[in-house]
Amino acid sequence: MFETEKTEERVILMGVCVGAEEETAESLDELAELVKTAGAMCVGRVVQKREQIHPGTYMGRGKLEEIKELLWETEATGIVCDDELSPAQIGNLGDELHTKIMDRTLLILDIFAARAITSEGKIQVELAQLKYRQSRLTGYGTSLSRLGGGIGTRGPGEKKLEMDRRLIKSRIARLNRELKEIQNHREVVREQRRREMLPVLAIVGYTNAGKSTLLNRLTGAEVLAEDKLFATLDATTRGYRLGSGQEILFTDTVGFIRKLPHHLVEAFRSTLEEAKYADVILHVVDASNPQMDIQMHIVYETLKNLGIQDKPVITVFNKQDCIAEPVVLRDFQADETVCLSAITGEGLDRLESCIEKALRGEKTALWHVFSYQDASKLQMIRKYGELLSEEYLEEGIFVKAYVPIRIYEELFAGRNDK
Repeated sequence: MFETEKTEERVILMGVCVGAEEETAESLDELAELVKTAGAMCVGRVVQKREQIHPGTYMGRGKLEEIKELLWETEATGIVCDDELSPAQIGNLGDELHTKIMDRTLLILDIFAARAITSEGKIQVELAQLKYRQSRLTGYGTSLSRLGGGIGTRGPGEKKLEMDRRLIKSRIARLNRELKEIQNHREVVREQRRREMLPVLAIVGYTNAGKSTLLNRLTGAEVLAEDKLFATLDATTRGYRLGSGQEILFTDTVGFIRKLPHHLVEAFRSTLEEAKYADVILHVVDASNPQMDIQMHIVYETLKNLGIQDKPVITVFNKQDCIAEPVVLRDFQADETVCLSAITGEGLDRLESCIEKALRGEKTALWHVFSYQDASKLQMIRKYGELLSEEYLEEGIFVKAYVPIRIYEELFAGRNDK
């Protein structure tokens, strides 16, 4: 019998500081969390302050010598750079350090690959990985020999390299077709929601802010929720009935992070654009995180890059149960803010009030007496609008409500007593 043991990778973090040292330190702390999420151990970190990243080796020669010694001292099996490396930088670092070379993008793609569950998520991750690898195919390896002068250099040249490129291009084209079919299906679902006039609230936020936990608390969705970066990737939509009786939909989206790889943004665009078609943005913030303000800025910048603007925003300062000391919580870009704890449920009533207020801006006021023969119309008001009160009088039912304009027109179709 053979016993096999999975060895834990030991890595050294590398970062280049071209701006504020505090920002670089925070970025490396986050990189360490990504390494932990990927199942490896961080055994050291090296930071070099430079005016710009070295175009050939990421860091200067002196620091590379320091890293060589650190690799030997810590018995590390690889290094992880805090930025996306070019093919030349990966090759040069490999030649200098003789160890596995990874960058932030590769690390995030690896985590996404491990977390993807649905077919759509797997397609999106594979597409991002192939696009990342496509630009890093080089002919400098021993198996991808290049044509040159002298004895022993004649041969297939770049043949294998070109075959790899062709295979990747073919696979990317196929995945794009499959993703297009999924996007078409999403559009059909969105159109059905528009016909049913169900308001959609997109839950967005920095990774590990508690989006899935909030969705579970509100709707009982039972989505995986862990204290890890990118615990869930796949968009989940669940229905919810407000206290006024109105039905709405919550859609969870993939979490954001600083230096989010552009390959990933492109591949997950169809999922991220769920927020683009939402009526209200529910921005979940980890209020216990010291980097809260920076994370909020990154979320807004990502939404802006996706073309998601001019929508009502409710900022939810989550994890109130984790705050030991009073913290100033404010978001000048939000229409409403609410403090709550998705774990304990504290503050959910306030959140519901904010949601009803935000949705009310898309509706028209309805103050009307319906005859008892039209009592069935109250059910339509409850489903699609916000029923404030109903009073039963001799002449009929006096209703105070807010309803979508289309429903308002249907309620009084063919009548002149609006």
